[in-house]
Amino acid sequence: MEDGEDQRARKVLKPLKGDENKDTEDNMSLAQIDQTDNHHHDGFRSVIRSGELYRLRRAMGIVEHWVYFSCNLLEWEAFDPIHHRWMHLPRMTSNGCFMCSDKESLAVGTEILVFGKEITSHVIYRYSILTNTWSSGMKMNTPRCLFGSASLGEIAILAGGCDPHGETLSAAELYNSETGKWVTIPSMIKARKMCSAVFMEEKFYVIGGIGVGSSKTLTCGEVYDLKTKMWSEIPNMFPARNGGAGATEAPAAAEALAVVNNELYAADYAQQEVRKYDKDKNLWVTLGQLPKRAVSMNGWGLAFRACGNQLIVIGGHRALAEGMIELNSWVPNGGPPQWNLLERKSSGSFVYNCAVMGC
Repeated sequence: MEDGEDQRARKVLKPLKGDENKDTEDNMSLAQIDQTDNHHHDGFRSVIRSGELYRLRRAMGIVEHWVYFSCNLLEWEAFDPIHHRWMHLPRMTSNGCFMCSDKESLAVGTEILVFGKEITSHVIYRYSILTNTWSSGMKMNTPRCLFGSASLGEIAILAGGCDPHGETLSAAELYNSETGKWVTIPSMIKARKMCSAVFMEEKFYVIGGIGVGSSKTLTCGEVYDLKTKMWSEIPNMFPARNGGAGATEAPAAAEALAVVNNELYAADYAQQEVRKYDKDKNLWVTLGQLPKRAVSMNGWGLAFRACGNQLIVIGGHRALAEGMIELNSWVPNGGPPQWNLLERKSSGSFVYNCAVMGC
């Protein structure tokens, strides 16, 4: 691109004094500039849409994080927490059944996947930053809802949940955003729904959730090793609530988990606390409070996510006028959370879905 700019400058500033064909050469020069511009623009668009630029960035370890969230049905916005830039995504086109159904979202590679239900079946809508468009028609091997999911670069894993008949699943599958393919992987040790999931140290963890034949939360976690393709159980990994060490009644929402620099953090909405997982001792340590202005309805309506080297909390609060959202961030440093207000924006005060894309 810089070479193109230099070429344009040389053409435009070329001395023409004494040239009897000045007008002709001016017109030819401008035409050449237009052709060069069109060539560069077409080439750049082609590189963007092919995904090659993002693959090169990923190979070089260059990652830019954007926070995508929906506070109004079928409408999504994106926020760049470094440069404080906003982007409004095209409105999703779907029927009323999908619009009113419970939805789950996931960012993987250069895509946002939104899972919901239409009249007779589960459906997945996919947004691509390469084309800035939504599409549908993708199907996973085992349709489900209320699952745990997480992504690592261009791949994502979904585990557990409920099938279309309401049966709790142990099945899991891997999605590759580069190929658009779903691959079934070994099932978890225990079936569970409404569970949380993260990638940590390039391994996939599933924590909590509700098992079969009980309304209480599972206290064990499971970890899937991508190299050995095997699951291992981690007893008593689920964060204890209200000081209790045993199983608790199932929460209204799955536990909010996030990983920063391969350290696992949890948001306890009931106690308004942030906790950190000690891997060596298999216990949770309370670090401090969530932002005071962040409120939720039993965990619904508030987003707790990792965004690069920081934790992000997105939500509305009662002190502000209706239709206001706040984004708070904190870079974990071993001490108690010190939340920084990144942005405040007029929007719905209930966060329906949220995903962080790094590419």
